[in-house]
Amino acid sequence: MNHRSTLFAAGLFGATGVACGAFGAHALRDWLAERGMTVAWETAARYQLIHAVALFGAAIWSRQAQGAAQRRVDWAAACWCAGIVLFCGSLYSLAAGGPHWLGPVTPLGGLAFMAGWVCLSAAAFAKES
Repeated sequence: MNHRSTLFAAGLFGATGVACGAFGAHALRDWLAERGMTVAWETAARYQLIHAVALFGAAIWSRQAQGAAQRRVDWAAACWCAGIVLFCGSLYSLAAGGPHWLGPVTPLGGLAFMAGWVCLSAAAFAKES
């Protein structure tokens, strides 16, 4: 990813995170509560929004960084995008009554989130060329 695609992802995931959060809090509130899935939906929206903000920061850093630092920040952004799709996407789907086989996908998304944070930490120590 480069800083432009990371910034695009930040905007896209930020906007859809707000929309999903509002949809769950209003249109789906009673339905999610009946199914006991309100917390799962809220967790997905929260993690999506947190990582959308992190993507925004990564886009700024990536634009300024060079060499290994830039590559590691770009890897962090890619991992966070994968995490949003896998972790948040599977939680939204499970909360909405999707197939149960998506359950094991959620931890893969969590691992992608963690890998992104590790890449970001590694970027802090990378030598810029």
